[in-house]
Amino acid sequence: MTPELTALTLAALLQVIQFALMSIPANIELGTGKTLSPRDRARLGGDLQDQVSEKTARLFRALNNHFEGLILFGIAVMVTVMSDQGNAVTAALAFTYLAARIAYVPAYYYGLVPWRSLIWFVGFLATTALLLLALV
Repeated sequence: MTPELTALTLAALLQVIQFALMSIPANIELGTGKTLSPRDRARLGGDLQDQVSEKTARLFRALNNHFEGLILFGIAVMVTVMSDQGNAVTAALAFTYLAARIAYVPAYYYGLVPWRSLIWFVGFLATTALLLLALV
């Protein structure tokens, strides 16, 4: 497996970990009656994210943010690997993205301003650089 695909796989596993980090406190706070239900808006009074504590809501948002970032990163890795353009720079960029996503979770959870946004931006820049390098 290439380093870029390894970073992508680890990023996907991070998504699994983030899901657990969010769902465990959400289940504790709301109870399984709510979290296992179909969560019809009228019956439950809105999104689950609006019904949990501030920090658990941050975990919801960090998880959703990672879904968004993972789409672009996945495209960047696949284009890099499928076009056989992987090298030390693309590997470093892939692991920079991964490191930024790992750091992003606690930064978001603890509300570290402006660090959360700066960490997000590092991951976004790494992804953008991978995409641009695939074009040259």
